[in-house]
Amino acid sequence: MATDLQASPRTPYVLPPVPWRDPHTVSPEKLLDYIRALEQACVENSASSDLRTCLGMAYAMNYDVYKSMDALETACEINPNNFWARFKYAELHYRLRALPKAEEEMLLALDLATNSFEVALSRKQLLEVRRLMREGTVKPALTRSLAVPALVLAIMSATVCLMAAWK
Repeated sequence: MATDLQASPRTPYVLPPVPWRDPHTVSPEKLLDYIRALEQACVENSASSDLRTCLGMAYAMNYDVYKSMDALETACEINPNNFWARFKYAELHYRLRALPKAEEEMLLALDLATNSFEVALSRKQLLEVRRLMREGTVKPALTRSLAVPALVLAIMSATVCLMAAWK
């Protein structure tokens, strides 16, 4: 598997073939081998946002959301103008139903699109994000403390229990 990630004179690394075109055909063992190879390639070439993007996608395929988020964030930090890093970062937020962040990142990806395929892909995803936001499929943002409602619920529960015990 490590031979798939070879250096060439023009580019630091040739991106490996993508095993997640059909996620049902990739065995968990092969995916783990692929992730290990990508992790090693990222260590050897820490300045490659493309490798980090591939690693983030592989982590997502392995249902490791936190590592996927870290890899994609790192890819966006390494090269803020990388369309695929931004697009996949936005897509991960979309799948997690963090729709406001997904929309924000997808707009950035749309600005970075360099061809009609990338523009069409970004617009389609952006339409889907906005449709879900209109329909109320947004993960609620916890901006307020839940301490007061929890305290009121506890007091009410205690009161009901005391009243039931006196009867």
